[in-house]
Amino acid sequence: MNTTGISRLTAFCYFLSGLDGFFHLKNKPMKKLVKRLSLINENAAGIDIGTEMIFVSVGGLPVKSFPTYTANLLEACNYLKTNNVTTVAMEATGVYWIVLYDLLERNNIEVFVVNGAHIKNVPGRKSDTQDCQWIQQLHSYGLLRSSFVPVSSIRKLRTYIRLRDDHIQMAAAHKLHLQKALDLMNIKIHNVISDISGASGIKIIQAIIDGQRDAEKLVLLCNEQILHKKKEQLLAALQGNYEEQYIFMLKQSLSCLDFYLLKINECDQQIEPLLKEMTVDKAAPSPAAAVHSPKVIKNHKPAIKDLHTLLLKLTQGKDASQIPGLTDQTFMKLIAEVGLDMEQWSTVKHFTSWLGLAPNKHQSGKSNKNISKRFKNRAGQIFREAARSLANSKFTALGGFYRRIRARSGPMVANVATARKIAVLFYNILRKGCAYAEAGLKQYDEQFKAHRIKMIQKMAHQLGMEVVPSE
Repeated sequence: MNTTGISRLTAFCYFLSGLDGFFHLKNKPMKKLVKRLSLINENAAGIDIGTEMIFVSVGGLPVKSFPTYTANLLEACNYLKTNNVTTVAMEATGVYWIVLYDLLERNNIEVFVVNGAHIKNVPGRKSDTQDCQWIQQLHSYGLLRSSFVPVSSIRKLRTYIRLRDDHIQMAAAHKLHLQKALDLMNIKIHNVISDISGASGIKIIQAIIDGQRDAEKLVLLCNEQILHKKKEQLLAALQGNYEEQYIFMLKQSLSCLDFYLLKINECDQQIEPLLKEMTVDKAAPSPAAAVHSPKVIKNHKPAIKDLHTLLLKLTQGKDASQIPGLTDQTFMKLIAEVGLDMEQWSTVKHFTSWLGLAPNKHQSGKSNKNISKRFKNRAGQIFREAARSLANSKFTALGGFYRRIRARSGPMVANVATARKIAVLFYNILRKGCAYAEAGLKQYDEQFKAHRIKMIQKMAHQLGMEVVPSE
């Protein structure tokens, strides 16, 4: 066996896997690699988590299993404390790890939540019992890296905001049901009114459900702007086929939409006191930090009083909502996903890689490939949505950057590249306190033009030519 270039982890894997004949190898460099490994976490344990049982491995003791009921999980915590365990490693299995993580955290036991893809099982270790032993052995030698888990207050905020987003998605589905019912009735108000779930659209739909069929009276329910510009078009759109089954479908869809809108508002009622609790001991933002007014939130604006001020207090005056594509709503969602401590990522490159906005590099010999990350987290998706909103921006430099990359490499590449730029700005604002200043599309275009001219002049000079600008 050629051991040239074999890493310490590889040697350790062979050592622990119990492969036949390992100790009979005559290759001395391999033995030296194994001998150099030393225990880093002496009081370490490994846990394999399942839906019905958890398996706990403590160094020098046989594996012990516990059911996943709360009383048994508390018993497992006491078992770890009895054996002087100070640090535990476990895989992030679905949502099953969250309860155990909270209980271990309350018992002052350091928890490493590791990515299962990073713990490649070696041959012969295919049972839950051996799996937890493998995790314990790797962790005791310091060969595992913990995944990012925010503090408890941020995790609580994250739960409410993710639930709110789930309700928004369900509400969107019922908006489509409303539109389908109107299409079946051949009522084309969604061709005239941009949002049928707005004030005018809901008034018309409710009146139709209540039995109103007169188009002239239905039109009068709209706001003055629609009446002034689109009255005749709306009158034609309200001539429909009012069948009983379609009216019932419309009523059901509106009822479901109202239900989820109510649940969204209830989530806001939980988020507001939590934000106030998180900012109770923080100073109010300085007038210089609060100089920018909050952006307008068009869809599903959080019903939270002084949201902009609360976010500035939470971040100590660092206003990331001024970045193009970000509002107070997306700023709050990002805080819930990544927290407030940007030092969790040593550099901005680590941050963008974690977001899934950087290519995954694979190099073997002369082959060097850049492959997009397979798994993308929610924070990365928020940045990609923010980048997509800049596609038609006529005033921002980021909008010009998006369109330039889109013309060259397509919309998908442009979306990720612009999302990465927004993420870099977000990281620098929260970690370094940098303020964002919009250069503007005109200045960006001028800088890009100057860069291209300089590049052309350099190429011409290399070819022994000279570039002369036209009059």
